[in-house]
Formats: sequence, C-alpha cells, structure tokens
Amino acid sequence: MFDLISEIGQTMRNNKLRTGLTGFAVAWGIFMLIILLGLSRGLISGFEEQSGKRDINTIDVWRGSTSIPYKGYNKGRQVQLKASTVDALNKSGNKYIGKATAYKYIDSAKVTGQKDYVAGGIMGMSPESRRDQWIDMFAGRYINQADMDNNRKVMVISRKTAKTIFGSDSTEVVGKYVKSLGLSWQIIGLYTREWGEDDSYVPFTTAIALSGGDANIWSMRILADNVNDEVSATAAEDAIRGELAKIHNFDSDDKSATPMWNRFTNYLQNKKGMMILDYAVWIIGIFTMLSGIVGVSNIMFVSVRERTHEIGIRRAIGAKRRNILTQVILESVSITTIFGYIGVVMGMIVMQVIGHFFGSEAGGHSPLGNPTVDLSIALKVTVVLIIAGALAGLFPALKATKVKPVEALRDE
Repeated sequence: MFDLISEIGQTMRNNKLRTGLTGFAVAWGIFMLIILLGLSRGLISGFEEQSGKRDINTIDVWRGSTSIPYKGYNKGRQVQLKASTVDALNKSGNKYIGKATAYKYIDSAKVTGQKDYVAGGIMGMSPESRRDQWIDMFAGRYINQADMDNNRKVMVISRKTAKTIFGSDSTEVVGKYVKSLGLSWQIIGLYTREWGEDDSYVPFTTAIALSGGDANIWSMRILADNVNDEVSATAAEDAIRGELAKIHNFDSDDKSATPMWNRFTNYLQNKKGMMILDYAVWIIGIFTMLSGIVGVSNIMFVSVRERTHEIGIRRAIGAKRRNILTQVILESVSITTIFGYIGVVMGMIVMQVIGHFFGSEAGGHSPLGNPTVDLSIALKVTVVLIIAGALAGLFPALKATKVKPVEALRDE
C-alpha cells in the first residue's frame, strides 16, 4: 500500500503543471457546488422558518361579485361580507372551519398621548392575528379573548408611536391612557415589527361596535382544520364557499362571489418548488464539476502514455491487469478527492461568512435562513468525488491494461 501511495505521489510530482491546473478545475467545480447547495439549503430553511412563524393552514376570503345568476338574482351582484358572517362561520360546525377571524380598519384616526399625537390607522384585530401580522411584543400583552368578549377599550401600540406620544418607549407606557375616536383607551402592550409600525390595534369586537354593530368587512381569514394535503385543502375551500353561499345566497360553484387564497396550497407549491431547486442545484453543480473531471481523465491518459514502458515492464515481471487498473483508478480518485476537498473547505468557509452576515443569525426576516453546509452534504460530496474520480480514471486504466509487454519494450 505504501508503494502504491508513493507511486501516486510521484506521478503527481512529475506532472506538476497539469496536475495543478486540473486540480484547480476540480476544486473550483466543487467550490461552486458547495456554494450552490448552501444557498439552496439556505433558501429552503428560510422558507421553513418563515412558514413556521405563521399559520399555514389558513384561507383568506374577500368580498366579490357573482358571475352566475342564482334564485332570481342576476349575476354581477356584490357579496358583502359582514361581522355576522364571521360569527355564522364559527357556528356552522363544518369540520374544515376551525376559527374564522376578520380585521376592521378605521381610517384617519388620531391617537393622542401626553406629549403629542399620531395620525394613523386603527385596526380591530383578533388574538389569532398576531402571527399573521409578524408582531413581536416588546412589553405588556396582545389582545386576548377576554378583551373581545367584553368589548374592552384597550389598545396595543408600537414603540415608535409610544416614543412620539409619550416621549418614551419603555415598559412604563403600559397601563397609561390615550385618546382616540372620542374615547379613552388603555395601553396594554407595545409591539415591534421590522416593517411598518404606524398602526394601532384594538379588539375586533370593539371596532365593530364603534362602527355601528354588524359592520361591513373587506376580508376574513379562516384557520382550517383537517387540512394536510392538496385534496383536503381544496375540499376546505369548497366547504367554506358552500357555507358562505348559504349565508349570502349565491351559487356554491361561483368562485368569483368570494375570491379565496389558500395559504396551505401555496405552501405546498412553494415546498415542491424548493425541492425542484435542490435537485436542479445538484445537476448544475455536477455539470460544473465535469470540466475538472474531464481534465483529470486527460491527465491520466497522458500519464498512461508516458508510462507505457514502465507498465510493460511490470506486466513482463508478472503484474496482473487488475493491479494496473487499480493503480490508475486510485491515482485518478486521489487527484479528484484531494483537490475536491480543498474546494469543499473553501466553500464551507464562504458559506459560514454568508450565513453570519445574511442568514437568520444576522437577525430579521432573512430569506436565506441557515445557508451553511452540514456533514450530510459533505458526505454526499465525498461520494460524488470518489465516483467522479473512478469514472475519470476508468478509461485511461482500461487503456493501460491493454498494454502488451513485448510491444511496450520494443517501442522503448
């Protein structure tokens, strides 16, 4: 074994320039494969992280217009969603309807504190809306069910708003009162969010009561139960549309009456796209690596041609074909693996840097998530390197086994 390793090393030293250039091509191909795999895995993990922060089994419903005449009604009739629609869905007993919620937006509402005021929107929200709005509580609490049941005049404001109207965004703001819509509201919490901190939140039922009872709403969100695949997701849509058709008198097949967006179906489609991306990256990376593999094969052909006399002598003194075959293939695998691992190490270092500055550990809602390459990827790359090296050396090795001792010695 030591002699074999020594011979492999000698071959590489005898062809330093060719070995170096070929090795660079292999290292570069593997480096790009690691980068592509890291970015791909980062996007996939980022997608999963972002999905985990929100309820994915939800269906959004908007008000629309009918496109099918129904029971004396002409098509083109507007279907107006109301607060009572939310209650009716929650009481329907349908197995696909877990919880229906809605938002009520009140435009141009001033929120006045001790020092100043802000002119922004006030949104009537349910407790379930926090995840959908990407709200992180800095102090206090968010709206709860007791606030909803008792139509409490409580409000959650952003740290930005607190700083403006109270001159402070500390926890001391919680419990203080503000004026808005002609009423006094108690601050129960301060929230933070990376995008947009202009809205203030009050219980949905309180906002509806201020709007005159059964107020119109623009859209609603249903947390669906018993949804675990595309078939059940479609069934949930049909079930919800069927319940809405009973409430608002339209054909249950009329999709334009209440347009819907199924987040679970969207999640499955995106997940399938991420899987395709992962496969595509492997294919692209392997093709990128082919240039280096072709180079390894060429250098082994040159090596076999230059060592024809040596191979002839070895065959003449009893070396078997499989010994020659094994040596040439191992030489090829050695070149591929050594330089390939240089590419692996460099790629992993670069992905660590990218992960530190642009991944989820950098903070915020990064689409990259965790782009680093783990041990399982390194093992897969190892297998690819060994197979690629063996294939690169196979044809030169077969050529070497066909060297006839007499002809090789005569040519010399």
